[in-house]
Amino acid sequence: MVRALAAEPWQRAEAVLGEGPSWDARTNELSWVDILSGSVHVRDADGRPVTDFQLVSHVGAALPASRGGWLVALPGRLARLLRDGTLADVAPLEPHLPGNRPNDAKCDPAGRAWVGTMNYDESQVSGSLYRIGPGAKVTPVLTGLGIANGLDWSLDRRTMYFIDTVTDEIRAYRFDLATGSIGQPSTVAHVDEMDGHPDGMCIDDEGCLWVALFAGGCVRRYTQGGVLDTVVRLPVTYVTSCCFGGPGRDRLFITTARRDLDEEGCRREPLAGSVWVAEPGVTGPAATPWLG
Repeated sequence: MVRALAAEPWQRAEAVLGEGPSWDARTNELSWVDILSGSVHVRDADGRPVTDFQLVSHVGAALPASRGGWLVALPGRLARLLRDGTLADVAPLEPHLPGNRPNDAKCDPAGRAWVGTMNYDESQVSGSLYRIGPGAKVTPVLTGLGIANGLDWSLDRRTMYFIDTVTDEIRAYRFDLATGSIGQPSTVAHVDEMDGHPDGMCIDDEGCLWVALFAGGCVRRYTQGGVLDTVVRLPVTYVTSCCFGGPGRDRLFITTARRDLDEEGCRREPLAGSVWVAEPGVTGPAATPWLG
């Protein structure tokens, strides 16, 4: 039987495309982005504002960095965002593809950043998944992607999970922690397009995957064998990503969007674009900081 959970609003907002929640256990802070508004938001464990940044471009992700601040993925480049708002360039990112933008990112257990891209026109297949490291070296790992999206790694560090949203699949790749190389994919689960589309993702301490369903109004939990066993329902349509956080890492933070809602849709879903929280009954890893 599939367990049903509810989520409550945690940060009321009107994010156009809220994405990329990340819990920094060193500071007990949650960060997330509004991609199309070009903003980065940081809150403490009680939801109190720590800081907000308004960048001059869209921002696909903001990953906590080991030396402080965040690694931010911007159209055409990667940069380090310091707490005083200063941006320092790290490396170019697809400067030859002005029609692309970064979409999601996460650090692997070794502290390497993985950044996905997509075309602004989502009907084109020009996205890639890049590995950042050692240092600022940018290496393409997967190409020919539609919408590079959710990422995470198994607890034994031998598997990388990845979502290209246009496939409606959660895929698993054999993973070499020492080199960051991956093997051929296998399918963990397939989502029927009538139920929404898999977007951001995180793993819990039991090895199960929590997957946000864009246009599906929920987050699903899949076991390692691909069995659906939990659904977190939200009263908003466009659910984008999730992560574990809180001092006990026992809360599931969920980002949402209002980009695809018309005026009437926004009236029906006034909390679309807010950050939500659920009590999943299980813990999950905090973010691994980017080592740079």
